[in-house]
Amino acid sequence: MPEPTSMILLGGGLMGMLFRFTKKCFEQTKRLFDIILSILFILILTPLCVFLAILVKVSSPGPIIFSQIRVGKGGRLFTMYKFRSMRFDAEKHTGPVWAKTNDPRVTKLGNFMRKTHLDEIPQFINVIKGDMSIIGPRPERPHFVNQLKNELPEYQKRLTVRPGITGLAQVKHRYDESIDDVKHKLHYDLEYIKSLQEKSWINEFKIMFGTLILMITGKNKFI
Repeated sequence: MPEPTSMILLGGGLMGMLFRFTKKCFEQTKRLFDIILSILFILILTPLCVFLAILVKVSSPGPIIFSQIRVGKGGRLFTMYKFRSMRFDAEKHTGPVWAKTNDPRVTKLGNFMRKTHLDEIPQFINVIKGDMSIIGPRPERPHFVNQLKNELPEYQKRLTVRPGITGLAQVKHRYDESIDDVKHKLHYDLEYIKSLQEKSWINEFKIMFGTLILMITGKNKFI
């Protein structure tokens, strides 16, 4: 029968091999992790999604799922999904505009979903499809991307990675309401993109845990 010391050394050796493998193949492992975690979340959250879908339908006229064209990695356009949190045709007479604090276009249920980020759950479908990652810079609309690339030269760097459901900028800062918000969040997005070169899972788990704290407490001061 193996001695306890030998078992500990063997276990430590296997963990070390696994750590080196996940770091060496970070991008592939991150993608696999995204797919597995997204499938698990969808299965676990299905009852909640059904409940939210019913509430969205009965609380205001319009579709349950809100879909919108966003810009992904390499400038590729894709359709992003969310539970609808605003009144139907909210931008019909204004064109694309950022949401603001106490935005009258946001429904009461939508306000709750946005604060808790429950409206983002359908984006796990986008992750499985390969449009998005669980962690990365938030995808923006083409209208704003074209504007921001002209005003902020480094904004283009955000398009070198898959956009995410959550990210360092979301944990550190609020929703975009102005160009100043975008500048602040761009700093965090670029910090995250730079950290990917380290191939560190610690950063990924810190952001996920920070997102969980944000969802529960509404405060983004964890990391």
